[in-house]
Amino acid sequence: MKQYLLLLPLGLTLGVNAQKKADRKVLASLQAHVAYLADDKLEGRRTGTAGEKLAYTYISEQMKAAGLTAKGEEGYLQTFVVREGVTAAPSAFLKINDKALKIGSEALVLPFSANKNAKGEVILHVNEPSNIWLVDAADWDEYDNPHADMFPVYQKKTQEAAKQGATAVIFYNGKEKGTTVEKWMSEKTNAGSIPAIWLDAATSKTFNDDDVDGYQIDLSAGLIPSKRTGTNVAGFIDNNATETIVFGAHYDHLGYGEDHNSLSTTNNEIHNGADDNASGTAALLELAKMLKASKLKKYNYLFLAFSGEELGLYGSKYYTEHSTIDLTNANYMINMDMVGRLSDTKGLEIGGVGTSPSWGAILKSAVPSNLKVSYDSSGVGPSDHTSFYLKNIPVLFFFTGSHSDYHKPSDDADKVNYEGQYTIIRTIYNIVDKTSNEPKLAFTKTKDKQTKSTRFSVSLGIMPDYTYDKGGVKVDGVSPGKVAEKAGISVGDIVVQLGKFEIRDMDSYMEALGSFKAGDKTNVKVKRGNEVKSYDIAF
Repeated sequence: MKQYLLLLPLGLTLGVNAQKKADRKVLASLQAHVAYLADDKLEGRRTGTAGEKLAYTYISEQMKAAGLTAKGEEGYLQTFVVREGVTAAPSAFLKINDKALKIGSEALVLPFSANKNAKGEVILHVNEPSNIWLVDAADWDEYDNPHADMFPVYQKKTQEAAKQGATAVIFYNGKEKGTTVEKWMSEKTNAGSIPAIWLDAATSKTFNDDDVDGYQIDLSAGLIPSKRTGTNVAGFIDNNATETIVFGAHYDHLGYGEDHNSLSTTNNEIHNGADDNASGTAALLELAKMLKASKLKKYNYLFLAFSGEELGLYGSKYYTEHSTIDLTNANYMINMDMVGRLSDTKGLEIGGVGTSPSWGAILKSAVPSNLKVSYDSSGVGPSDHTSFYLKNIPVLFFFTGSHSDYHKPSDDADKVNYEGQYTIIRTIYNIVDKTSNEPKLAFTKTKDKQTKSTRFSVSLGIMPDYTYDKGGVKVDGVSPGKVAEKAGISVGDIVVQLGKFEIRDMDSYMEALGSFKAGDKTNVKVKRGNEVKSYDIAF
């Protein structure tokens, strides 16, 4: 673990020895929070699970111990619905040649499936009446429109198969992700007359054109009603002020990767999410203690630990629409997401600096001169500050960058830089101190990033360095077996062109990716040192 200069707490006149003792206490608390939240017993803190409950119970208990007032809808807690629809019944199964597939990951029962069983010997590309049909979705014309809604397409093709005598239908080689199919489970629809099952990309490879012997298939495709909820945690420091400063961090993570948002090449492993985002949650709790003990009383302070972030900012969006304070009196919001990997090379990224004309001067005086920082103006990004920005509230987003453990089981507590984490907390405290002498911050709209709304059917297979801002997209990680690795692209390369598109930054990179579809061939150029290398690739 690298060492970093610790900032001495402001406004205190304690001696050096006492000061070091206070620092050690904070560091010990940060380690304890992350160790608990990233422990295997929480099973990855997936939204709606027993692990999430252990996490929100711990967070609420810590808020209470710190002297924060409950500010949820039920004490410290605020429950929201993530999805209400149907899910596969516990009795659902699919066996191909006696190999049982995992329902919910490798195989998904579609929401219009009939609650029936089916069994048969099936030959690929031979769809017989009174038998199970295997339907290859790869060449469907509907995929030519990247904005097409494929849910009704699958439903229609299931109905057509049923009319022609199919006893069940199994779709393979579909181009949508499992996360998209999961969202279909919330669609209001009626059960069809035959079972319908969707297979993920890896499982679709089971069906090989070279296999002429056929497949023994046995399945049951029952569905049951389901309701998945998440829980936010809210604590409050009431200084009897008119206005409130909001601090946030999401505490949910990926569980075992059941929501298809893992980047791991292995299955069924716990994703502990120490950096993402036990680190931000720990920082939130320690910042609450510091402000509770401080003399900074001009504003009230609201501390929010969100769930559902990994599924699409569900928790923060729900809170801003069902706020337990008057958000018109919110001065600004600071979000901490992945603040556990501060390093000399990457430093700290602070986003949202364009959301108020005051941020420039405040940050110049509050951020330590020895801390390497890059800034981004946009109020929109892939984390919970976006929900507050969209309510016309100035925001800041603290982030220490992506890394090779992102969304993988290897994001563990022993890799967190606690000294760097503490430096970030002190920096945020400095910002609060500086704004204590300022009136309510004015809000300004920024040029929003479009990466959240862009649909992609392909991936280059790199992990970008989001803190890199010197032109192009710097490769921070290369996914095994993906396009980039096969081409020879390496960590540290800078992508400067993709096909006919010049790559200037993340926005231009995302726009370029959105123009390609699976099967397309093109060329990618990367800068490696002073040399530009060119690679032919196929998505």
